[in-house]
Amino acid sequence: MTGWLVRILISAVALTLRWRQEDPTGQFAAPTPHPMLIAFWHNRIFLLPHLYINRWKSRCPRRIAALVSASTDGDKLAAILEQYGVICVRGSSSRRGREALREMTRLVLDGNDAAITPDGPRGPKYVVQPGVISLAQLTRAPIVPVSYTLSRKIVVNSWDNFMIPLPFARCLVRVGAPIWVPREADEPMRESKRIEVETALQTLSAEERNS
Repeated sequence: MTGWLVRILISAVALTLRWRQEDPTGQFAAPTPHPMLIAFWHNRIFLLPHLYINRWKSRCPRRIAALVSASTDGDKLAAILEQYGVICVRGSSSRRGREALREMTRLVLDGNDAAITPDGPRGPKYVVQPGVISLAQLTRAPIVPVSYTLSRKIVVNSWDNFMIPLPFARCLVRVGAPIWVPREADEPMRESKRIEVETALQTLSAEERNS
């Protein structure tokens, strides 16, 4: 299925969802003066482009860059993201890792936001890899953890248990407080920040008690 067809499908499903957002620190309440690194689990990619472009764009006037695996599956994802105007940087920990980090750093320093799936592209699921910490350290941009829960969904039998919302489901979007990584952070501090991001995303991803 081509990228524009998938975008139409995502938009059609998204229009039926009953949205609610919790953003206690106001990360998407008003335009921020600096770029941000939006971190979310790999299995929640489906709705994130729609959220950024259709629900947050007025508060995020910048473009957004996304790190996409340099693989065949990554080719398909890039074709979809490009339909939303996302700048796709190809690379992962196993292929073009250093080059991709340099490209993402340049794009953020040039004033673009960045979208990162810190447990992708191969997992383990819900385990944050150090790449997002390195990007935050190099750019001094805050990591903003984002997740959502769905009342009704299809869960794919994949390494990440990819989630596809069913029409008319309730979607609760949760936005965490920004996490900053000091430029001078040493390895113990980097690991502390990695755990902080991981814990924040796990907390934001917890199912609603009444869902």
